[in-house]
Amino acid sequence: MTWKQILTDFKHYLKLERGLLKNSIDSYTHDVERLIGFLNLHHNESSPVTIDSETIQSFIYDASKSLNPRSQSRLISGLRSFFNYLVFENYRKTNPLEHIESPKIGRKLPDTLNINDIDSIINAVDLSKPQGERNRAILETLYSCGLRVSELINLKISDLFFNEGFIKVTGKGDKQRFVPIGASTQKYIDIYRNSIRNHQTITEEHRDILFLNRRGKQLTRAMIFTIIKQLVEKIGLKKNVSPHTFRHSFATHLLENGADLRAIQMMLGHESITTTEIYVHLDKSHLKDILETFHPRR
Repeated sequence: MTWKQILTDFKHYLKLERGLLKNSIDSYTHDVERLIGFLNLHHNESSPVTIDSETIQSFIYDASKSLNPRSQSRLISGLRSFFNYLVFENYRKTNPLEHIESPKIGRKLPDTLNINDIDSIINAVDLSKPQGERNRAILETLYSCGLRVSELINLKISDLFFNEGFIKVTGKGDKQRFVPIGASTQKYIDIYRNSIRNHQTITEEHRDILFLNRRGKQLTRAMIFTIIKQLVEKIGLKKNVSPHTFRHSFATHLLENGADLRAIQMMLGHESITTTEIYVHLDKSHLKDILETFHPRR
């Protein structure tokens, strides 16, 4: 069995059995490809079935020279999933990463923006350019609905249920959820659709995609990052801001204003409540206010 053959089978498994999106599949396979590159560099002819823990450990040690602990942990997790697949398919009896521990990493709190920062970024959009209305609608949607960047670029016109006040979002593993959308965000999306999008020449395969580039095609993740980076630089904001920062800010501001954690979990599309609980750690003063307000021995 060759690495190329098993890697192709692994990709099919991730897509069909686990329902992962392309970005997640690429991440998993990239980990295996790095291992293959290491083996080739050292003229090691180990196959996916015969490779042992010592070789894996050498690879991880070599890779760790250029990776921080969090990236090391993700690499180990990706390889562990790959070899678990081989065990599951009875290609191997054991996982060579079974006794390899991931580095200890602290729980990283997400970066957030305050409402003034968000308003400043959105107000910096140049509405005199055709893409300005689109970019404003994008930022308003990211913040008001708490979307992942992949969910944003895949949002369809047929997913908009404005009369009901919801949008349908397709998240990780193709799981769908309905997220409330406010009247102001609906207004900005409608302005973009009616004044810009309706006058574009749109490619057939992207006719239902909401946010398009100037060629009438779907926007890329990289383009969303670029739009935000340029706006942050324009206003001189000294913070590390990405599309995910708007999602974190959405959740944090909801929590600070008294929203229920379960409701936030549903809107974010988190499978586990423990993922959402990270936002509880963001604002200690907010927690203190809750105690003072609601506890009988306040």
